[in-house]
Amino acid sequence: MTTPQTVPALGTHPAAGSLPTRAETREQLAKATYDLLVIGGGILGISTAWHAAQSGLRVALVDAGDFAGATSSASSKLLHGGLRYLQTGAVKLVAENHFERRAVSRQVAPHLSNPLTFYLPVYKGGPHGAAKLGAGVFAYSALSAFGDGVGHLLSPAKAAQDVPELRTDDLKAVAVYGDDQMNDARMALMTVRAAVDAGAVVLNHAEVTGLRFTRGRVTGAELRDRVSGEEFGVTARLVLNATGPWVDHLRRMEDPNAAPSIRLSKGAHLVLKRTSPWKAALATPIDKYRITFALPWEDMLLLGTTDEEYEGDPGEVAVTEKDTAQILDEAAFSIRDQQLDRSLITYAFAGLRVLPGGPGDTSKAKRETVVTEGRGGMLSVAGGKWTTFRHIGRTIMKKLEALPGHPLGEDYESVSTLPKRLPLPGIANPNAVAHRLLVDGPAPGPRMAADTAKHLATHYGSLSFDIARMANENPELARRIHPDAPEIWAQVAYARDHEWAETADDVLRRRTTLTIRGLATDEIRAGVEAMLRAK
Repeated sequence: MTTPQTVPALGTHPAAGSLPTRAETREQLAKATYDLLVIGGGILGISTAWHAAQSGLRVALVDAGDFAGATSSASSKLLHGGLRYLQTGAVKLVAENHFERRAVSRQVAPHLSNPLTFYLPVYKGGPHGAAKLGAGVFAYSALSAFGDGVGHLLSPAKAAQDVPELRTDDLKAVAVYGDDQMNDARMALMTVRAAVDAGAVVLNHAEVTGLRFTRGRVTGAELRDRVSGEEFGVTARLVLNATGPWVDHLRRMEDPNAAPSIRLSKGAHLVLKRTSPWKAALATPIDKYRITFALPWEDMLLLGTTDEEYEGDPGEVAVTEKDTAQILDEAAFSIRDQQLDRSLITYAFAGLRVLPGGPGDTSKAKRETVVTEGRGGMLSVAGGKWTTFRHIGRTIMKKLEALPGHPLGEDYESVSTLPKRLPLPGIANPNAVAHRLLVDGPAPGPRMAADTAKHLATHYGSLSFDIARMANENPELARRIHPDAPEIWAQVAYARDHEWAETADDVLRRRTTLTIRGLATDEIRAGVEAMLRAK
C-alpha cells in the first residue's frame, strides 16, 4: 500500500510554466477593475467566463470551493439529447441538445467524451410498450440526423450478451439508442483552463463575504481566501451571480428582501465495482416520466438518479440510506442481484438541480436557464444542464450585451462573432495519444502501463505528454498512486502546478478517480497533502 513515506520528493520549486501563486492572483484581482466578475465556478459560471474572455472582456472568476466542486461534478456524467423530453413534445429542445452534444463530443472535446450505446429494456407490465419505445428511439436518433446510428429494437438474447447482468425475466425487447458520456469534473476543469488561456483570472477557495456598492449599484465583491485567510476585494463593472444552489443567498446580500427565485431537486448516485463487462448502458423506465440509469463509467458502474425536492442547506446535501435503497431497488428492475450487492459500493454522491421557482413535480420541471436582475444591478443566473454548457455561456453573454446602458461597454467582440466550436485544451484523438504514450516511453526505463496511457489520454488529451515528461524526468512520479487505479503520482504534481488543486479532495475527487473507486485511503490522502504542500 502507498504510504506518505513513499511520496515522491519534488522539492519546493514549482514546475516550469506553473500557475501564478495564490498571493499573486489575489494581488492581480485586487488591483485591476474588471469588466465582469463571475461569482461561482460551476460549469455555468465557467462557460460564461470562457465566452466573455474570448470576447475580449477583462474577466475574473471566483468560487468559495473548488471549480466544479458541487453539483457540476455530481451529475450523471452524460452528454445527451434528453430522450424523456420527447414525451412532452419538446422536439426542438431535443434537436438543440443533440446539436450541442455532438459538437462537444466530436469537435470541442473528443478527448474528454466518448460515445455510449444505451439499452432501454421493455418488460412485461412495464410503463411503456415495445412499439412505443421503438418509435421513440427511432425519432430520437432522427433528431440527431442518425449520427449515432438508427434507433431500433434488439432481442433480449443479444442484449444479454453485451450486458451479462441484464435481468431477462419477462424481458420482451430492448430499444437501442446512442448518446455520449464524460467525466464532468475533468470537462469543467478544461473549460476553466480555456477561460484562463483566453485571459480570465480565476481563483478557487475564495469566499464572497460581502458585495461592493457604488451609488446603490453592485460594483464588486469582498472575499476571503479560504486557504490563507487573507481578505481582499474585486472591483467590476458588472457582477454575475452564478452560484447555483446558493444563488438566492447571494441575491440576499444585494437585497435582504429578495424573494426566492429557485427551488432545488436532489439527485443521488451510487458507484459500484462491476462484476462483469458492460458494453452498453441501461436506461430503465421506472414510471411514465422517470428513467433510472446504469452506466459503465471509469471502469466502474454508476447508478442513479433520484429526483426529489430539497429544502436544506446546499452545503450539506448528501446521500441518505433512503436514497441508497431507492437507487438499488430501482436498479433491480433490470439488473441481477449479484451486481447490486452493497459490498460493491465504493462511493456515493449527490448534487442539486437548480429549477425555476414554482409548484409542480421536480421530475417534470424543465431544465431551463433563468436570468434575473437585482435591485443593485447584479445579474443572477441559474438552471440549465451540462449538455448545453456552451450554449448557456453564449446565451448569457447575449443577455449581457443587450443590457440597457451597456454596462460592459461596447469595445469588445460580440459573442455572435466568436468561433462556434472552439476546442478545449488538449484536443486530440485519445487513441492516438495513448499509442504515443506507450511508444514514446523513456529508452532505458519501464514503459507506461496500457491502462495508465488510456486514462491519461481520455482525461487530458495531448496535455498527457506534459505529465509523461514529468514521469520520465522523475521515475518516482511514474509510480501508481494505488495499485488498483491507473493514476500516477505525476498527476498530483500536475494538479498542484497546473490545475489549481489546493486540497486532497481537489485531487482525489475531481482531478483523479481515486475517491470514486473507493481508493482514497488515509495514507494516500496524507501523501497527496504532503505533495501539495511541497511548492
